[in-house]
Amino acid sequence: MTYYTGFLLPVKAADKNRYIASAQAAWPHFQRYGALEQVETWGDDVPDGQVTSFPMAVKKQDDEVVVLSWIRWPDKATADACYATMDTDPAWQAMDMPFDGKRMMWGGFARIFQS
Repeated sequence: MTYYTGFLLPVKAADKNRYIASAQAAWPHFQRYGALEQVETWGDDVPDGQVTSFPMAVKKQDDEVVVLSWIRWPDKATADACYATMDTDPAWQAMDMPFDGKRMMWGGFARIFQS
């Protein structure tokens, strides 16, 4: 069954092109491990909240933008197998990650509806 991993992270506005390049460089690695699609989105209308919000979730700073991305997999096992290689495949270690990984959130999601 189709499976998704989602990511929410803050990126410095000045690093937008660097982030895009990093995402583009990551795609062949994800694809090699079975990913079907990678989507990267740059926050355009992401309001601050009073109780909770995307900016609050990533502790966004004034010079940052919230990025939301996801990867579509054929199933959870394929996603898990890919992520298991991140400590052993040197290609992952060489990736430029222009964001604060401590404020990144991620998770796996099973599809329950699609139109």
